[in-house]
Amino acid sequence: MRSPDPKRVAVTGLGLVTPLGLDLESTWSSLLAGQSGVGPITRFDPAGSKTKIAAEVRGFRPEDFLDKKSVRRTDPFIQFAVAASKMAVADSGINIDQELSGRIGCALGCGLGGLGMIEANHTIIMNGRSDRISPFFIPMMIGNMAPGIVAIELGLKGPNYLIATACAAGSHAVGLAFQSIRDHGYEAMVCGGTESVITPLSVAGFNAVKALSTRNNDPRSASRPFDLNRDGFVMGEGAGVLVLEEMTRAKARGAKIYAEVLGFGVSCDAFHYTAPPEDGEGAVSAMEEAIKDAGPRGFIKEDIGYINAHGTSTEINDAVETLAVRQVFGARADRIPISSTKSMTGHLLGAAGGVEASISALVLQRGVIPGTINLDTPDPRCDLDYVADGSRKAEVKAVMSNSFGFGGTNGVLIFGKPEAFE
Repeated sequence: MRSPDPKRVAVTGLGLVTPLGLDLESTWSSLLAGQSGVGPITRFDPAGSKTKIAAEVRGFRPEDFLDKKSVRRTDPFIQFAVAASKMAVADSGINIDQELSGRIGCALGCGLGGLGMIEANHTIIMNGRSDRISPFFIPMMIGNMAPGIVAIELGLKGPNYLIATACAAGSHAVGLAFQSIRDHGYEAMVCGGTESVITPLSVAGFNAVKALSTRNNDPRSASRPFDLNRDGFVMGEGAGVLVLEEMTRAKARGAKIYAEVLGFGVSCDAFHYTAPPEDGEGAVSAMEEAIKDAGPRGFIKEDIGYINAHGTSTEINDAVETLAVRQVFGARADRIPISSTKSMTGHLLGAAGGVEASISALVLQRGVIPGTINLDTPDPRCDLDYVADGSRKAEVKAVMSNSFGFGGTNGVLIFGKPEAFE
């Protein structure tokens, strides 16, 4: 419920670990250059798998962010979360002292947790060696250890949440953090998403529902949202974390402000395990709720100058999202630049919303829209401006970021230029 005295919420820090780079600037420059982070799977031997490609994080050194003992006791999804969170806090310049620690919390999204740890320890059990299971197996596996370890590392004593709403989890975590500051009086939140499940079981499972691309001979062109010849999404991994801060506090300390969080919308399709309804009702509802939620800040939907699409590169999702955008924006939909950065990062599942929220904030601050690569033959059902000709300079007032997940769960965030909504 909205507070009778809602606070404004600023984005003051960003941290990224992605298949395109190990920090904010390398990821951003790769996006603008139209580079693909997709390549052959190296996490395991994919010889028997239909899909042999993924968007892996390469060259990551967890010991740069955690001590050696903690590295041994944490799964990569936790390590990515800690790295992105520490970079976001450093970027924000916020001082988490004893006075602030109880007024700042953490909300992270994650879809599948430590699936790799489950697989590895199941093998130990099946080999008859239950006595060899690590006492840290459970802490390494459960999803809430990502925000838990981030809180321990950074001294965050406020609310601590793990959101497990599939591919919408990162966006839902940012939205919950936004509400925690706007409506419930917290000073700041570390929020976003993290995921690392490029494992035999995960890849086989997504193959079983025919969700993954099998363009194994041409990895860099495998993720092709809105293209007629797309054949599924490409699994990615990584983390995207934002520091959200009460606006007055951020301004008082002279913080760099990337964007203002204006609105958050959620809905459920209540339709199918994995597929959205063909009329896009759930996506429409979430977008319209986010627009309504942003209204008290003086925002109107005509202020949207860019949409970071969910854009997974799956046949039905891309077409339904296009239809939903048309329903929400009418004739103006043709004039709104839309791109799917998943064409380059792959689909980071529970981390996607955090990474894409960060990209949305950067678009507002830097006045450049990343494009959609591999869009060679547009699907006739996908007929909007998907920025298929490379990155594009554009000064926009507000940005929408869409995330839609299995189970029909939807999350939409709206960010704006702070000076535009004083």
